[in-house]
Amino acid sequence: MKEINFEHRMGAHCESGTVTSLLNHKGLEITEPMVFGIAGNIFFGYFESSNFSFPTFIVRNRPGSIRKNIAKSLGVKFYTKDFKSREQGEKMLDDLISKEIVTAVQVDFYYMDYMPEWQRAHINVHFVNVIGRNENEYLLSDSYYPKKSTLSIPKLTKARFAGGFMAPKGFLFYPESVPSDIDFEKAIRKGIKKAAYNMTKLPVPLVGVKGIRKFARKVTDWPKLARDSDHLSHEIMKINILLEDQGTGGAGFRYLYATFLQQAAEMLNDDQLKKMSKRMMEIGDNWRNISYFAAKIGKNRDLGPERLKELSNMINDMADQEQPFFTELYKIVK
Repeated sequence: MKEINFEHRMGAHCESGTVTSLLNHKGLEITEPMVFGIAGNIFFGYFESSNFSFPTFIVRNRPGSIRKNIAKSLGVKFYTKDFKSREQGEKMLDDLISKEIVTAVQVDFYYMDYMPEWQRAHINVHFVNVIGRNENEYLLSDSYYPKKSTLSIPKLTKARFAGGFMAPKGFLFYPESVPSDIDFEKAIRKGIKKAAYNMTKLPVPLVGVKGIRKFARKVTDWPKLARDSDHLSHEIMKINILLEDQGTGGAGFRYLYATFLQQAAEMLNDDQLKKMSKRMMEIGDNWRNISYFAAKIGKNRDLGPERLKELSNMINDMADQEQPFFTELYKIVK
C-alpha cells in the first residue's frame, strides 16, 4: 500500500472535516468550526420538490459551498475537476496519489462499506480524502470514521460515478496553495455577516428563518402526504436524523456554529461574540429538544393532530429565537 503521510481526524461534518484536514495537511492551522463559520454555512431551508419523495429540510448551505467560500475568504487556491469518463477520473486520482497529493473526492455514501450497514444510505454528497492505494484498494480518511479505512478500487469508482440527484461525476479537489498571511478577522466577520444575511434577509419564503416558519406550518399537513402511519412515523423520526445523525455536530449544526463563535470571540477578543456563542448553544439545546420529541412521537406512533401541533409550535419557537439572534449578529459585524 502506497500511503501518504497524513494525520487522520474525525469531524462533525464530512465536507467541513475533509476541507479542514486538507488545509491542516497543507500547513494551515485551522479548526473545523472555524472552517464552517468562515464559510458562512449555517443555514435552514424547507423544500417540497419532485427531487424529494417527501418534504425535507436542510440545516447547512449547499454541498460544495464550504470549499468555495473558504477559497474566497482565505485566498486558498483549490484544484477542482469532474469527469465524463470513469477511466479518466480513476486515472487522474491514481496519478495524484502517485505524486503523494492527498485528494478529496465526492461519493455516494452508500458504498462506503467500512461504515455500519444500518448507517449507510444513497447520498451523493459525501466527501472523503484519498491518502493511498495498492493494486486492489484505496486508503481513505473519512471524517465520519474513527480510523483510516480501505475501499476496493471498483467500489470507490462506483461511488464517485453514481447516478441520481446531485451525481458526483467523479468530482475531486485538493488545495494547490495556501497564503502565508491570512486576515482571519476579516474572514470571520465576512462569514458571520454572510450567514446572518442568509438566515434573515434572503427574499425567499423557504429559506432562513422564513423556512423554519414554513416547516412549522407544513409539518401538521404531513399526514395527508404520507402513504400510511408507518410512512408518517418514518418521516417524523427522520427529523431527528437530519438534525442529529447526518454529520451535523448535533442540533442541526447549531453546536458547531456556537463553537465557531466561541473561537472567533477568543481570536478577536470580542465579548459580544462570546455572549452570542452562549446564546447559540442554548438555541442548539432547543433544537435538540425537537429532535428528541420527534423521535419519541414517531417511535410511539403518537402522531395525532395535537402532537403534530405541539411539534409545530416547538419549531416555530425556533424561528422566534433565531430571528433576533441572527439580526443582532448581523449588526455586530456590520
